[in-house]
Amino acid sequence: MQLKIMPKKKYLSAGRVPLVLFLCQMISALEVPLDPKLLEDLVQPPTITQQSPKDYIIDPRENIVIQCEAKGKPPPSFSWTRNGTHFDIDKDPLVTMRPGSGTLVINIMSEGKAETYEGVYQCTARNERGAAISNNIVIRPSRSPLWTKEKLEPITLRNGQSLVLPCRPPIGLPPAIIFWMDNSFQRLPQSERVSQGLNGDLYFSNVLPEDTREDYICYARFNHTQTIQQKQPISVKVISVDELNDTIAANLSDTEFYGAKSSKERPPTLLTPEGNASHKEELRGNVLSLECIAEGLPTPIIYWIKEDGTLPINRTLYRNFKKTLQITHVSEADSGNYQCIAKNALGAVHHTISVTVKAAPYWITAPQNLVLSPGEDGTLICRANGNPKPTIGWLTNGVPIEIAPDDPSRKIDGDTIIFTHVQERSSAVYQCNASNEYGYLLANAFVNVLAEPPRILTSANTLYQVIANRPALLDCAFFGSPLPTIEWFKGAKGRALHEDIYVLHENGTLEIPVAQKDSTGTYTCVARNKLGVAKNEVHLEIKDPTRIIKQPEYAVVQRGSKVSFECKVKHDHTLIPTVMWLKDNGELPSEKRFTVDKDHLVITDVSDDDGGTYTCMANTSLDDVSASAVLRVVAPTPTPAPIYDVPNPPFDLELTNQLDKSVQLTWTPGDDNNSPITKFIIEYEDGMHEAGLWHHQAEVSGTQTTAQLKLSPYVNYSFRVMAENNIGRSSPSEASEQYLTKAAEPDQNPTAVEGLGTEPDNLVITWKPLNGFESNGPGLQYKVSWRQKDGDDEWTSVVVANVSKYIVSGTPTFVPYLIKVQALNDVGFAPEPATVMGHSGEDLPMVAPGNVRVSVVNSTLAEVHWDPVPLKSIRGHLQGYRVYYWKAQSSSKRDRRHIEKKILTFQGSKTHGMLPGLEPYSHYTLNVRVVNGKGEGPASSDRGFHTPEGVPSAPSSLKIVNPTLDSLTLEWDPPSHPNGILTEYTLKYQPINSTHELGPLVDIKIPANKTRWTLKNLNFSTRYKFYFSAQTSAGSGSQITEEAITTVDEGKMAMASRQVDIATQGWFIGLMCAVALLILILLIVCFIRRNKGGKYPVKEKEDAHADPEIQPMKEDDGTFGEYSDAEDHKPLKKGSRTPSDRTVKKEDSDDSLVDYGEGVNGQFNEDGSFIGQYSGKKEKEPAEGNESSEAPSPVNAMNSFV
Repeated sequence: MQLKIMPKKKYLSAGRVPLVLFLCQMISALEVPLDPKLLEDLVQPPTITQQSPKDYIIDPRENIVIQCEAKGKPPPSFSWTRNGTHFDIDKDPLVTMRPGSGTLVINIMSEGKAETYEGVYQCTARNERGAAISNNIVIRPSRSPLWTKEKLEPITLRNGQSLVLPCRPPIGLPPAIIFWMDNSFQRLPQSERVSQGLNGDLYFSNVLPEDTREDYICYARFNHTQTIQQKQPISVKVISVDELNDTIAANLSDTEFYGAKSSKERPPTLLTPEGNASHKEELRGNVLSLECIAEGLPTPIIYWIKEDGTLPINRTLYRNFKKTLQITHVSEADSGNYQCIAKNALGAVHHTISVTVKAAPYWITAPQNLVLSPGEDGTLICRANGNPKPTIGWLTNGVPIEIAPDDPSRKIDGDTIIFTHVQERSSAVYQCNASNEYGYLLANAFVNVLAEPPRILTSANTLYQVIANRPALLDCAFFGSPLPTIEWFKGAKGRALHEDIYVLHENGTLEIPVAQKDSTGTYTCVARNKLGVAKNEVHLEIKDPTRIIKQPEYAVVQRGSKVSFECKVKHDHTLIPTVMWLKDNGELPSEKRFTVDKDHLVITDVSDDDGGTYTCMANTSLDDVSASAVLRVVAPTPTPAPIYDVPNPPFDLELTNQLDKSVQLTWTPGDDNNSPITKFIIEYEDGMHEAGLWHHQAEVSGTQTTAQLKLSPYVNYSFRVMAENNIGRSSPSEASEQYLTKAAEPDQNPTAVEGLGTEPDNLVITWKPLNGFESNGPGLQYKVSWRQKDGDDEWTSVVVANVSKYIVSGTPTFVPYLIKVQALNDVGFAPEPATVMGHSGEDLPMVAPGNVRVSVVNSTLAEVHWDPVPLKSIRGHLQGYRVYYWKAQSSSKRDRRHIEKKILTFQGSKTHGMLPGLEPYSHYTLNVRVVNGKGEGPASSDRGFHTPEGVPSAPSSLKIVNPTLDSLTLEWDPPSHPNGILTEYTLKYQPINSTHELGPLVDIKIPANKTRWTLKNLNFSTRYKFYFSAQTSAGSGSQITEEAITTVDEGKMAMASRQVDIATQGWFIGLMCAVALLILILLIVCFIRRNKGGKYPVKEKEDAHADPEIQPMKEDDGTFGEYSDAEDHKPLKKGSRTPSDRTVKKEDSDDSLVDYGEGVNGQFNEDGSFIGQYSGKKEKEPAEGNESSEAPSPVNAMNSFV
């Protein structure tokens, strides 16, 4: 078990039990502390600490050393097996084992052969607690065989043909390193045209006359034996067809030419690998190497891609002029198809390599050593992975666990061994073997059952000294098996801790968070388990903190005077402080003017250089403190008193050491006006690009009069200097002479590079151009490059003038492009620019959404669903989907007006949405369109749906007419919005007495086809209140209320009738006509008198002012043609009344809002509200002049007349 306390801190406060650190037993490994004395006494099973590699290739010229080192208590003994059987080293005089070790030394240098000792070796280290074993170590001597002799015929071939020079090195151990050289041991140059393959062959994509030579030699280097073998030289002669005259042609046969290919230009073909596809298998963690070498004329270029994926950026390497692709540390994720493309101007060839990554076993959880106490539980876990999945096998003390002695405390569960109630006899070394066809892993882990009494490892009587009010940490490192409990006590008499809060750490340490003076004393740590008790005492002393009770103070002194800084320190009397003075965080100047006594620093004959920050530092062995003060040195006070002001400007500016990118500026300071100059500010002007504008260049200290300035190319510099002191900044100096630096290539590229199409077939590339200062030279231009991101095309480039935009035409629609913009001038190019991605222009979507379906939620809300369109058909950035929906109109209404369509847009890739604000009991039609940055796609097929019935609105009007002694007649108009089929009306009424109290409520149902109802048997002279509403199958609608009174007697009823109907009496109408005629005559007379001699016939005046109720309507001319609709000429209904505000409520307009726009449909947002706007009223045409909304109403004419 690991010696651990739960990481949580435990707190005990005053009044509780004595401070106890209880270490609970946990099912994990005890961690044995690395204390040398402890390790000397504890028994421990063997552990292999060093061994030779699994595959051990030896040098046959040296002695064989097979390593096997192990540790354990008692020290282990060693034995070996060879090829699975015991290896008796005593019987072989050439084999010895090193003392205290298991390492074998086989002396083959004196006699014997390395081949004799080939085999599989395994070491076993054993003591009384168990046995550990090493890996299987395979011993093989290295081999460096010679090349077999062969006769190599000279090769003659025409210029431009391909050529492969085979190497075919001998098989050595380990494999040889291949390279090609000539007779002078100079490596043969290689290029994209000529290169060496992974198999060692030398490939020529096409040969040139300079390839002619007689010493193409393949060398094989065997590093293990430090030997190099070489192949016979190969002779190659390259001739051109022009050199073949008739004589040469007569003496050479066709068979003496290498191949029969023409030297004309040709597309690429692959030399290796062969065919269109191949397979490659590699192990996890290795380097995957893929190779493609092609021939062709011109020389092909090789490209690599991974199908359905990208090449890992940080692990991909290109070798051999990109003919070899290497991926380091491959994993299963790197499996897949890799394609190499060989391309030249005449064509391209592809080859696909299918890569499968297998894996030898690798650890997920390797077994760890277990140290348990008797009766405890524990587990050994061995988990490994690989491809294929490895099998797990267990051994105990080097013996397969299936045939090992049985242990009742042990249970095997696959990759886990579970131990319960272990005893000392359970100690052993277990081996886990994880293996598959590609390798194996072997791990040793011991189970060591210990019964150890507690031990405290912290030194006895350790003294801890702590500053008051700081944390105190008292150590108590311990070990024991079983795990001990820890108790802390304070005082010589073992007084238990009953003070403020203490913190116990997981390693047994006691923490006092805020140590006080009364924390001083002796503390005892007690460790207990069932095997014994251990104690240890430590001592704690609390010291007073060090303080500076008199700090140095800010001082302003004159040059030549004396200054003193005081620093008085108070400290614990048992600690010895050290006081040190610093100036500007450095040592004091080593001058006699600086003297330090007990509490003071004294500076005499103060100079300007003495100004600065002085720090007093007081240190003890436990703490340190510091305090600082600033000294400011000023000029002596003259008589009269000096005037302090900003410095005078510097003068005499001079440029020296003029280089391409630097210059030295020198100046003479002006008067500081009794306040020392603290710094100089240097500014520059670019007379070529920004004349008159000064920029900050540099700042230097007030003691400098020279500055080395860094310059940019192609700038016409002028400089000026300003001085600054504590008062302020001086005026600028006169400008220096001008200095023009040499031009250079730009050192930066344009920023804000973007690619965005404005048309379906273009790509507009924009950027922020460089300014004149950044151009670094004349002739600033830009190299604009682009290519499709997902294609194999080369970069297309164009150089443009100093502009900020370039348009690429003829591009495919909405295709991603890689874009680069590089600056250049007459001197050269800027660094390689970064690549950004853009898109060519969008086009309208091609496909309408499909599978449109509608579900009605309620009478005013519906939900529409649709299937998304394919991404490729969008041809742009998806903005969302737009739903058009409209209410079906009757045939008569459709003839007279446009259909009012509403629009809802749903952002992004949503495939459903809600349609609010619908009218109940209506038929709606909708369609859906996809929207991109260019606009809308085609509409889906129209989909219709019905909204269910809703409750109706209140009846349009309610009137009580013809009151009698015992009856009242009610007249009403149906609801303006029935929202369904009316089923009946509900009439409720109740009497109201003289105290306004309501009587019983009567409820009557009236058929839906009625618009008049008479109530009989009512009480005479009684006020009634009526509640009237309509009903559909969805329920009852809103109520309209009215009140009325039955009559008292016949006389009063007649009077009421006359009062109510006076407007219909003939005498009243005649009186009103006479008054109107009189007013009309007066108006005519006034008009004639005003216009004097004008000739205006009275008939025309009368026609112009005639009563509109009796004037005939003309439909052919435009005089009063606004009411051409037959519905608008219906007479006023009997009993209708003019509202009290003397206006008539207009009927709902049949005109669509679309008629008032500019041909653009109004739009609705997602909640259904209208978001369009009028753009102006349409002009009336002569043939359509009867559409005016301003026609005079007969009632309005009468109201204005009277």
